[in-house]
Amino acid sequence: MMGLDTPAARGTRPPVLPLPAAVVAAAGAGLLLDLAFPDRGWWVTAFPAIAIVLVALRGRRVGSAILVGLAFGAAFYWPHIQWASEFLGVLPWSALAGVMTLWNGAAAALIALAYRWLPRVWDGPAGRILLLPAVVAGLWTAREAVASVWPYGGFSWGRVAFSQSDSPLAPLFPWLGASGVTFVMVFFATLVVALAGEGLRSPRRIPGLVALGAAAALVLATVPPWTSLPGTAPDDAPTLRVGAVQGATKAGYFDPPEKFGDNLLGQVEATLPLIGEDVDVIVWPEGASDADPLRYAWAAELWDEVADRVGAPIVGGTITTRQLDKVDAEGQPVPEYFNTVLLWESGIGPVDYYDKKHPVPFGEYVPDRAFWRQFAPDLIDLIQREYTPGTTDAVFELDGGAVVGNAICFDIVDDQLVREIVEQGGQVVFAETNNADFGRTDESVQQLAIARIRALETARTVVNISTVGTSAIVLPDGRIARQLTWYEPGVMIADVPLLTTVTPAVLLGRQLEWLACAIGLGGLLVAGLAARGNRARTTRRAPAVADALP
Repeated sequence: MMGLDTPAARGTRPPVLPLPAAVVAAAGAGLLLDLAFPDRGWWVTAFPAIAIVLVALRGRRVGSAILVGLAFGAAFYWPHIQWASEFLGVLPWSALAGVMTLWNGAAAALIALAYRWLPRVWDGPAGRILLLPAVVAGLWTAREAVASVWPYGGFSWGRVAFSQSDSPLAPLFPWLGASGVTFVMVFFATLVVALAGEGLRSPRRIPGLVALGAAAALVLATVPPWTSLPGTAPDDAPTLRVGAVQGATKAGYFDPPEKFGDNLLGQVEATLPLIGEDVDVIVWPEGASDADPLRYAWAAELWDEVADRVGAPIVGGTITTRQLDKVDAEGQPVPEYFNTVLLWESGIGPVDYYDKKHPVPFGEYVPDRAFWRQFAPDLIDLIQREYTPGTTDAVFELDGGAVVGNAICFDIVDDQLVREIVEQGGQVVFAETNNADFGRTDESVQQLAIARIRALETARTVVNISTVGTSAIVLPDGRIARQLTWYEPGVMIADVPLLTTVTPAVLLGRQLEWLACAIGLGGLLVAGLAARGNRARTTRRAPAVADALP
């Protein structure tokens, strides 16, 4: 009777790798995946990285699959976001990497179940080569989607699609968005793994399987560049002449300027080369003005003077304070802080503003402060200022009718906020950011790569302007038109197209993501229920089989 409990009798196949080798392979895959992102930017390594961890998961039970997933997640996220430790130290870096690692462990368990259950239900070549890769790709996409929004607003950094800003897949972003490109990447990697498995299963079919894999790779490499979306770069589009300024001041929250006001003074000095230039708008980064011009008259005078001498309005970042409805234990009003971008016109002052909707947890505010303070009181107490989420729309209308959208810092990784800019009429995106707290790490170039993907995805120019770099003007086709040197003051001047095209990625982005997730989770659920039914029927027949044995 023991023979009835073999892997073959259960409709599953044994693991490809023993557990110790699988854990080592998964860790190596995590390191390989990190190489696909800037600053290395070896985008092709993302594909073998995905394939290796999938091989390590094939045939695994849930417990060992979780261990493999944790090894993969840890080896990827700890190096990938090492910049989080630049000023805050090991604890917050490890906490963030740890949460993302746990998500990888959970997703690995689901993928392992897909490898166990689907062959029991759909064991034909179509099931193994097409359906199984689609379900695995859907599960991977679902993990990225959920981790991007939960907990505390989630963390989108490290999605495999974000490694492809320079790859032949880049033209797919306006069609499929980031989640769709993730699905395509994982589907292809799973397909290759499946074809290799078919070759081991039936060696005589290897030439045909190799030809099929080569054809899929050829399609993946050559078709996307021919999928340019009409209307993303019309020659007759109206333009906006932008002057973007990198002040290169000491603008960090945890590494602040020597004296209050130094950031604003440095930003003003860096803007002086724009005097005499014919620009329609001046763009300053997040936190460019450490002195709020709504509170300090001398700061307002400087904003006004710059706008007047250049002859253009300023779109720039500062920290604003307002007395709203919050009171302390004694009933005294408590000021609320906002990470704000102002539209400032000479002689008028602020005519519009955008408050950042999703402040960064444990950076711009501390969620559940009393709970987390128990574990690291000194660290939590460093973050004194609690930013309030904004409720304003993200677009400004300039004189002349141009509509510009604003994405403050990590807003650029939020799919929904970026799509809302286009839905609200934004014709160009100003991505104001402050990378000073991350020093000379990979964070700024990783963020620029994401900005390039957002330009493709939305068919909008993205003006990625930072306090210290990396600042660049990215055209709707993902090309960098202007770029400034890291940690040096400078200006970028460019005529950028004002486009109204709505790409499929914006129009159907959320629906495409839900579809990919439904394929993964729905396919797994159906396979699990069907496999359970098959197993129940097999169990009922087992006594009769046992009686017939000699």
